[in-house]
Amino acid sequence: MLSEALTRYVDLHLSLGFKFRVQRLLLANFVRFAEQHGDEFIRSARVLEWAVQAPSPPQRRNRLLAVRRFALALRAEDPRHEVPAADAIGRGLFERRTPYIYSPGEVAALMKAAAGLIPSGSIRPLMYSTLFGLIAATGMRISEAPALRLEDLTEDGLIVRETKFHKGRLLPLHDTTRRALESYLSVRRRLGTLDGALFISNTAAVPAYPTVVATFLRLARSIGLRGARGERGPRIHDLRHSFAVRSLESCPADRDAVARHIVALSTYLGHGHVTDTYWYLEATPVLMRLIAEASEALHQGVPT
Repeated sequence: MLSEALTRYVDLHLSLGFKFRVQRLLLANFVRFAEQHGDEFIRSARVLEWAVQAPSPPQRRNRLLAVRRFALALRAEDPRHEVPAADAIGRGLFERRTPYIYSPGEVAALMKAAAGLIPSGSIRPLMYSTLFGLIAATGMRISEAPALRLEDLTEDGLIVRETKFHKGRLLPLHDTTRRALESYLSVRRRLGTLDGALFISNTAAVPAYPTVVATFLRLARSIGLRGARGERGPRIHDLRHSFAVRSLESCPADRDAVARHIVALSTYLGHGHVTDTYWYLEATPVLMRLIAEASEALHQGVPT
């Protein structure tokens, strides 16, 4: 019974555009555990028994909350399902990790380091330099860039098809970004491969996500952006944060202009809601100065 309920629950989320990968794995694990104990309905005690088997407090809480959401959905149809308390194994203290906002010079240094990768003369150095530059220039999700195809570069811009919520979008490109892509493509097109992927490494294969991240971390350490292995520091995902912040910095300091800009930025980043874009914004000296000037103007009665 629980297995059938899980199938319906997963199908519902997939139909709404959620990838639901981690949640599906967790819930399948729990359902197996519960059914091995003969449960036909969710029992709070069983949820806790399963959740505390995770190796760390955050993972235990994540397990609990995943099943709790599942239980809430099932209880709406059948009150025999029990819903465990959200704080049954303690309250979680989520801390937003402060993003690192890259300077143009740091992005340039990262791209230069990528261009020095080996084997020299292969497409790998140019591919990584172009890949990191494109992410910095467009704020694309890290998973979106390797999924691009040759035909996705059009006269109107870059078509992003493999998105988080299965909603494609068109990214107009700055002239400098387009020229950099064309320069890379002049080399990429000379490689005879059956795969039409835009970004390929010297093995003619699309670089896997873990490989892209590992390469970024190694390059970031080589130019002093990060400390020793295992230490925290700027992430590749922070390039997306940096794009959002630098974009807002360039917006005219006008209330209506900012409102329009935020909507456009949210669409460009591929967010489903404008509020999602706020997560990517971070206070910088430039933005704080603009806010101070706007506040001063408001205090003096000057329209903004």
